[in-house]
Formats: sequence, structure tokens, C-alpha cells
Amino acid sequence: MEEIISSNFIHDIIDADLAENPNLKIHTRFPPEPNGYLHIGSAKAIMINVETARKYGGLFNLRYDDTNPAKEDTEYVDSIYEDLCWLGATPTGGVFYGSDYFDKCYEFAIKLIKDGKAYVCDLSADELRATRGTLTQKGTNSPYRDRTVEENLDLFERMKNGEFPDGSKTLRAKIDMASPNMNMRDPAIYRIVRAHHHRQGDKWCIYPLYDYAHPIQDALEGITHSLCSLEFENHRPLYEWVINNIGFENPPKQREFARLNITNTVMSKRYLRSLVENGTVDGWDDPRLPTICALRRRGYTPSSIFRFVREAGVSKADSLVDIGMLEHCIRDELNEAAPRRIAIKRPLLVEITNYEGEETFDLPNHPQKPELGTRPLPFTREIYIDADDFAEVPPPKFFRLKPEGEVRLMGAYIIKYQGIVKNEDGSIAKILCTADLETRNGNPVDGRKIKGTIHWLSAKYAADTTLKLYDNLLTLENPSDLPEDKTYNDYLNPDSLVVIEGAKIEPSLAKATAGDKFQFVRDGYYCADSKHEGTFNRVVGLKDSFPKK
Repeated sequence: MEEIISSNFIHDIIDADLAENPNLKIHTRFPPEPNGYLHIGSAKAIMINVETARKYGGLFNLRYDDTNPAKEDTEYVDSIYEDLCWLGATPTGGVFYGSDYFDKCYEFAIKLIKDGKAYVCDLSADELRATRGTLTQKGTNSPYRDRTVEENLDLFERMKNGEFPDGSKTLRAKIDMASPNMNMRDPAIYRIVRAHHHRQGDKWCIYPLYDYAHPIQDALEGITHSLCSLEFENHRPLYEWVINNIGFENPPKQREFARLNITNTVMSKRYLRSLVENGTVDGWDDPRLPTICALRRRGYTPSSIFRFVREAGVSKADSLVDIGMLEHCIRDELNEAAPRRIAIKRPLLVEITNYEGEETFDLPNHPQKPELGTRPLPFTREIYIDADDFAEVPPPKFFRLKPEGEVRLMGAYIIKYQGIVKNEDGSIAKILCTADLETRNGNPVDGRKIKGTIHWLSAKYAADTTLKLYDNLLTLENPSDLPEDKTYNDYLNPDSLVVIEGAKIEPSLAKATAGDKFQFVRDGYYCADSKHEGTFNRVVGLKDSFPKK
């Protein structure tokens, strides 16, 4: 990540806080729930919290929000930490778990009960929902709201001891059922759930809800600024109510920013999990998904992801960002850094009838960076060209190989069409050509102009590969515009993955290791796949339609 961190409205808030308290040590956190893999929307929250801590010389915590045992798994715990480290966001303040604070949450709940600010309620989930009211109608008090402190303490302890069925009782904060903010209408802060916890085992059968546990966790860790997405803005009064009524000194401050919304992209963990579980995609790291591990497998880099997040902006206004901006960021980076190599999607055999023996041609690793040197490419009598570079009946202005035509082989000879050999079914077996052997990477001596240049590989030395070409998983541009009678599955793109078997690559590419990235000339940027040896994933094509600044 870049050392120069541009300012935003969050930093303006912190600047004002530091003006009042110059000794304030800025401390942020990222609190993911380990019920799925991180996605690019998570990257925005990570970047904001990491760079805020870095800018002010503070600390950054990773804290797993593992207060819902039914949906959590150590697989997700491990993946989250791996993704953070890969992004360069190693927690400088430490790694914590919300479950580590269960004893404290329980202790503070007892305090709220004793202070007359929490009560045990026997309403079912449906009954509780019915009494909350609406945005225009006040809620109604629970018939259990006026239980005595002694009764509430007894019932809450019995809840903890497992005497009541799941869902039969909750502990609710006693705030205001007439509040215009629905979140303040006596929200539940504890529920009964019998589920094995990935860290606490079966110690607990009651679990604190997020809106109650999160501010406690922030306060206990010394977080100064709890930075979260905009959907929590209406939850801020409850966050502050918990902090104030428990009585923390130096309370944390919650502030919100707009989420990252991207065209043709859904970041709902529930939906992504359904795609994984029903086999629509090849796991959480399928390169069509917006998860961090999928972007990594496809060939994106941490710097390209963070650059995209920065350029998308940090604000309080929701917006829809063109996925082309993300592609532009990685394309820009790989254009500078990726070595050039040759791959042929649809190999067409060409025999050069006047050539014998073998030789090598030195092709540049990067035409704009001679300091990166060259690599040798073997040349033989039989070569492969791409089938798209030959037309038996060429369209107008076709400057590649065609009957009676000439074309330059990239970095090698000029060849001229002589004839064609076909199979019994009428398909092309091979093209016959002759080479102008005086044009070894040079111009014809007679001064004739050759307009076309195509890439090639020696048929003897080319290696086999599989190429995977990716497109948007969804055809729906704005996921928020989903019609009521449709699901996202109705907009799955049937062409989101095109697999090309039998492609050919330079011999050296057969030794590429997972994650190695290249520009396949005249095609796009590719990354060696981490799950399937001998496979390359296309990161992005060469063409950039996103407007440059």
C-alpha cells in the first residue's frame, strides 16, 4: 500500500478530535464475521481502517465477530487472516475474537439488569416483531418489561444455565418503545442458542447480539474510532447507549462510510455461499467471484485492489462504481510489470516449405523496457499460428495471412502463402508457406511494405495449456435493480467462463508457478492458476474502455 495517504471526511473527523485531545492514540479495527470469505467490499473497510491507523501512527486490530456460532467456521477464520496478510494489512494492534469477551458481556448485562436497564422477555420472535411498531407507529411495551430486578437476574442466570428452550426468552435493553429509531425500541441484546462454538465449545448457550457486543469489544480494546459501513448509521444511537450505560471511560466513536457497490457484482455472503454450495462456481476462490481469494487466484494484486478502492472514493454517499475501473487498475499495473509471452488459443499448423533446421530468435520480455532483456524462442519448419490470423476468404482490410498474401512472424521472418492442405471433412490440416530468409527480423531488401504481424510458436517445442477466459458473473448491471419477481440466478451470465483446451504456449511457460503473471501478446494478461497446473486464467484483456484521467 502507498505511503502517501490522501485525506477524506473520516480523517477530517479525526483531525478535529486530535485538535481537542492531542494525546489521543488512534486505534482502529476490522471486525469480520467468520461466516464466509472476505470480498472486495471488505477490502474497502480494511483499507480505511488500516490507512487511518497508519496515517496517525496508531494501531489496527483484527477482531473476529464470532458471536453467532451457528454460521461460523475455522475455515473462514483462517481465510480472513490469510487475506488480510496478503493485502498487506497485518494487524499491528493484535488479533482478537469477540468470543473472548463473552464473560465481560455477561457481566455488563448483569449490571444493566441491576440498573433497571435490561429485562428478560418471553415474547417469541414473531410476537416481538409485532410489538415493535412501524416507522410511523410507536411500539408497544412487552408485558414482561416491568419484571423486578430480582426476577430478571434469576431468569437471566437460568437462561445461561440452559434451563429454557432456544428462542423462548431474550434479554432486552429497556430504552424507549416510542423512539423514532426502531433500533432503540427495547432491542434484544441476548438470545438462547444451543450451538457448538468454534472457540468456546459448549460453554455458552446464550450469546450476545452484535449491536450489544460490538461497542463493548471496541471499548475493551481501546478502539478510538469504530469505522463501519453506512447501514450501521441508524445503529449508532444504540452503540452509544451501550457505551454510556455501561460507563466506559474514553468511549470509542462510531462513524460510517458508504459501502462499495460495483456493477454486475453481488457481495452478499449468503448469495456467494449459495453459488459455492450448489456448484455454480468452483469454490470461494472461483475467479468470477468478488472474494479476495478469487481476485488473487485470477491475478489481481493487493496494490491494484487498494488503488481501485481509493479511486472509487471514501464518502458518505452511496454510488455504483463501474467494474471497468477495477479492470483498469490491474491492467495499468500489469502493462508496466508483466513480461510478454506468446500463447496461441486456436493453433493452426503452418509448414514453411523452404526452411530446414532449427534456430532461435530473441524476443523482448517487454518492448518498452529493454532493461528487462530478451528470451530465446525456438523456430522450426513447422510452426503454429492462431486460426484467427488466417482467412481463406479474407474480409476487407485483413492484414494477416491470406491467399497470395504475406505477413511478418513477430520477431522472425516474413512468410508468404503458398497453399493449403485440408482434411477429409474440409477442415484445414495445415497452411503451406515460404519464408523470405533474408528478412530475419528485418525489412525486405526490395523495400516492399508488410502491413501485418502475427505471433507464432514452434510446433515442435510449444507446450500445451488450458486457458480460462472470465467475464462478469451477472448480466444485471446494477444489482440493486433486481426485480421483485426475479433472483440473481436469473441473471447469471452463461458466458462468464469460457474454457479453451488445446491452446499452445512458449516452452518456458510450462514451468510457470502459481500466481505468475504475463501479458500474452495481442490477447490479454494471464495468471498461472493456483488450483490446476498447466492452466492460465485471463485477468483482463488488453483493451481498456475505462476513461483515463
